[in-house]
Amino acid sequence: MEKARSAQRALAGNLGNHRPLWLQWYRTMLLIREFEDALVELYKRNRIRGSLHLSRGQEAVAVGACAALRRDDVITTTYRGHGHCLAKGADPGRMLAELLGKRTGLCAGKGGKMHLTDMTCGILGANGIVAAGIPLAAGAALAARLDGSDQVAAAFFGDGATNQGVFHETLNMAAIWTLPLVLICENNLYSEMTPIRCMVNIDRLSSRKEAYGMEGVTIDGNDVAHVYETVQAAVQRARSGGGPTFIEALTYRLSGHMQGDSETYRPRDEVERWAKQDPITRLRDGILTTSLASPEVLETLAAAVRQDVAEACAFAESQADPDPAQALTNVYA
Repeated sequence: MEKARSAQRALAGNLGNHRPLWLQWYRTMLLIREFEDALVELYKRNRIRGSLHLSRGQEAVAVGACAALRRDDVITTTYRGHGHCLAKGADPGRMLAELLGKRTGLCAGKGGKMHLTDMTCGILGANGIVAAGIPLAAGAALAARLDGSDQVAAAFFGDGATNQGVFHETLNMAAIWTLPLVLICENNLYSEMTPIRCMVNIDRLSSRKEAYGMEGVTIDGNDVAHVYETVQAAVQRARSGGGPTFIEALTYRLSGHMQGDSETYRPRDEVERWAKQDPITRLRDGILTTSLASPEVLETLAAAVRQDVAEACAFAESQADPDPAQALTNVYA
């Protein structure tokens, strides 16, 4: 209990350093959670087809990291990337329209939930292939360098991606060329259904930075302020020519690998332990502890978020299906 109180006080202290941002962080984290809850309901109604991968419990990584980026900085993400896209500024209604395959979706209904893209706010794209977004982000970082821009690229990926060859190849190249790249590993302890401890023989994935001579650190991925400060420092380093940083953010998905997952591979006590570290609850407790806002203010904010998501759902479901005649438009150059 005392350990939990200490963690809460530490979070409250971090929040106090960022008063202009705390309400925005809380609202965006709630938006991600409510958005994904809505996805579950749409999935149950067979409005969303195929598999559905949620990021419930990992909201602090998305929000803290994207808060440290400029709108014109670019990100790549994964098939679990709803939170990253919303935190980067994608419109919830057009995101939902894309997930429903509507013509007004972010990609005109052609990308779906695994390939969300919106370059108006720097979302270079989600990707259904594990680790595939990492070299794309490095390419964007190289392009910025060649263009003489001070833009930064950030790649979000899971712990399982660190065992892919393209991960190691990209880190090596990014370090050699000192690319303006921030690599953000959301270590939620499982690569699909396999515990990460069965896949690597190191305690911290961030120690892999040593092989490439780059900066790196392991952080509490459920502390939004800690994520923000760490990514902010990495972005400043990248923007000033200091090269890439590998950030391992320890977090946990509160849902299974995908919707319908029986989750028999996860011990119940582990799930319950991590549920007590829910980043939204931690942030709310920190806000209330420091009297930065009252429970009534936070409930009003939550009600507004629920209304926003309801309107986004109504918008998406009201949109027309794509015109078959446009099937090849924007597919081939």
